[in-house]
Amino acid sequence: MTGRLSGKTAIVIGAGQTPGDTIGNGRAAALLFAREGAAVFCVDRDLIRAKETAALITGEGGTAHAHAADIRDETECAALIAAGVAALGRLDILHNNVGSGAGDGPVEKTDPARFDAILHLNLTAMMQTIKHALPVMRGQGGGAIVNISSLASIAPAGIIAYEISKAGVNKLTTSVAALNARHQIRCNAILPGLIDTPMAIQGWAGMTGEAQAQLRAKRNARVPMGRMGTAWDVAHAALWLASDDAHFVTGALLPVDGGQSVRLG
Repeated sequence: MTGRLSGKTAIVIGAGQTPGDTIGNGRAAALLFAREGAAVFCVDRDLIRAKETAALITGEGGTAHAHAADIRDETECAALIAAGVAALGRLDILHNNVGSGAGDGPVEKTDPARFDAILHLNLTAMMQTIKHALPVMRGQGGGAIVNISSLASIAPAGIIAYEISKAGVNKLTTSVAALNARHQIRCNAILPGLIDTPMAIQGWAGMTGEAQAQLRAKRNARVPMGRMGTAWDVAHAALWLASDDAHFVTGALLPVDGGQSVRLG
């Protein structure tokens, strides 16, 4: 590794993962940030999963801490930012990587309570973590925020609450970028397409009963490059946006999708 985040600190929210035979986006980002020199504060609703990620980092010689928080609760968002700063000394990078579309569907099949719950987790919770990180970053003269949105934010996917919540993430990202550029705070979002993660494969297969091999084949066939992405593809995009290599990039909505967003036919 090249030390692109040497001396930096990062809070990675959603650093644990759904059990499965691949790695999730949050854990991959936490590991990659640490391998590039960052001290990482691993946050997850499940403390055991956060500790597992932190242990992987420290096992490789990196610096990591684990913290449990339910970011749907604003008081827990404020507390996790404060705890992260106390543990790390400062906050250079905030990586928001929590979201779900479980129980979602098209408009005519949407339950209003589930709709509200998805928006709260995917959008409101992210707003809350950013809200409490911004004063810290302003006080220290800058920082980088990397949000995980989705290709579903710009293309129909038949899951209306998820689509709307991720479109909201895009607008949240550009608004924060516009209002904080003068504070040297950059805010960007990644729009993953079809990614082979435990949540996407084991989670979907578990809900639908579809065989995982069949599900993977169908998803691979939908990507112009011929395969789904991996969590490492998303993590490398997050690394670039978090690093000084992207020091003049803010307000970007970056597809990581193997060409799905520009495919013809």
